[in-house]
Amino acid sequence: MESNPVLLESKSSPINLLNEMQQLRLLGHLCDVTVSVEYQGVRAEFPAHKAVLAATSKFFKEVFLNEKSADGPRSNVFLSEVQVADFASFLEFVYTARVEVEEDRVQRMLEIAEKLKCLDLSETCFQLKKQMLESVLLELQNFSESQSSQEESAVAQAERDPPDSSVAGPGGGAPPEGPAAKPKEK
Repeated sequence: MESNPVLLESKSSPINLLNEMQQLRLLGHLCDVTVSVEYQGVRAEFPAHKAVLAATSKFFKEVFLNEKSADGPRSNVFLSEVQVADFASFLEFVYTARVEVEEDRVQRMLEIAEKLKCLDLSETCFQLKKQMLESVLLELQNFSESQSSQEESAVAQAERDPPDSSVAGPGGGAPPEGPAAKPKEK
């Protein structure tokens, strides 16, 4: 009697794998590459795992797969014109699939994602920028609508209550506006 195949799938395994790789990186265990970054004289080194970098970045994949066997495996990669904080955030993202950055850094994260050819980070930044833009547009629309409704209510109020309509009028006994009329002497 033949049994039907069943799928065994873990929902937690991918996130557990990422968490464990992040812990190994933070502790410096099993790291086989050091990425040095420098921007305007500020330099830092980041130990990492080639497999994680290659799996998440086409740039690193090309670097590691194109190593010449005569040179031996590359254990250092140098990136110029990359800010230390941005690369640290990039590493956190590729090792955890999430990173928290200030709104004004989203564009820089998109630029580093494009430079390092990290499609997941690129897409994440693009979606966030789209949400931020939609939020700004919605705020502008709400502001515009509130301004329009304030103007409409002011016009409607003015039509209902003309200024000083109860005081002035023909034969209303009120003196005309402007300088007081002096009686003419004969």
